[in-house]
Amino acid sequence: MGATLVKTFFDFKDSIDDDTEFLIFGIPWDSLSSLKGVDSANGPSKLREITDDLARTTEDGFDITSFNASDLGDIEIDPSNTERNLIKIEEFIKKLYNPHKSPKMVMIGGDHYCTYPVVKAIGDLVLEKEKFGVLVFDAHVDFYEIWEGKTHSHTMVSYRLFGLDFINNKNLLIVGTRDIDNVELENLQENKIEYINAYEVNDNNLQEVEGKIVKFFKSNEISKLYVSIDIDVLDPSIAPGTGYAIPGGLTYRQLWNILRELPKNFDVIGFDLVEVSPGLDLPNRITQVSGAKLIVEFMSFIANKI
Repeated sequence: MGATLVKTFFDFKDSIDDDTEFLIFGIPWDSLSSLKGVDSANGPSKLREITDDLARTTEDGFDITSFNASDLGDIEIDPSNTERNLIKIEEFIKKLYNPHKSPKMVMIGGDHYCTYPVVKAIGDLVLEKEKFGVLVFDAHVDFYEIWEGKTHSHTMVSYRLFGLDFINNKNLLIVGTRDIDNVELENLQENKIEYINAYEVNDNNLQEVEGKIVKFFKSNEISKLYVSIDIDVLDPSIAPGTGYAIPGGLTYRQLWNILRELPKNFDVIGFDLVEVSPGLDLPNRITQVSGAKLIVEFMSFIANKI
């Protein structure tokens, strides 16, 4: 399935069995980024490496080594062949995702466009599609219809998700936005896409924001969620190692608290973390640490529903 691994995420096993609860895989692909100098294709390997320096319990005291998780490595990517990559990613998911009983899918990117084929493949297979929704955490809405003449770019991932048969303005929500282009704003308004700007989230009203997110999906009878986390949803003072670092983002703790609420209310069937660019990070690798911590903490929330 995936590539041979030298290092797995938190030293999880590199094979899958009937009891595997989380299936981790990487998509080392950043050729659809709109910014030169990013290296988010190195994100999957570097996030695995950083776990060697992290403690083996979550903040709530759960033993990470006891998680029933598998890391199957990276999907092999050809930077020059977009269409082939999309097919390979979908094929990878469809071989492993069982709508009746499947491990939670955990993808490490890569630029944000990696999310599109993953959601497409899961959505094609999921039962009761009318109960399936997508929650995106991002500084940007990524709602361009076209970018510099291209139809594939990380700048349009949410627009492409919206174009899927099973996604509409009742089951797609974007949170943490603070850098919306005028063209995107027109597209959002025309399609009545809901989003929550970063300035709306603060420590004094965090529960209100959490309630707004939960209400959006529950009022539309959504019970299954895929969650996509672009690391740039965090303020760049916390996560500078990303291509488009926009000031005014969420704190790590705010995002941590929001993620903690989701499994209490929904069946989170998969999630991803994307856009970590190790080459743009600080020497202390804080962005990589934040990314790895968010992944394993969210896994713990899903497994334990605390």
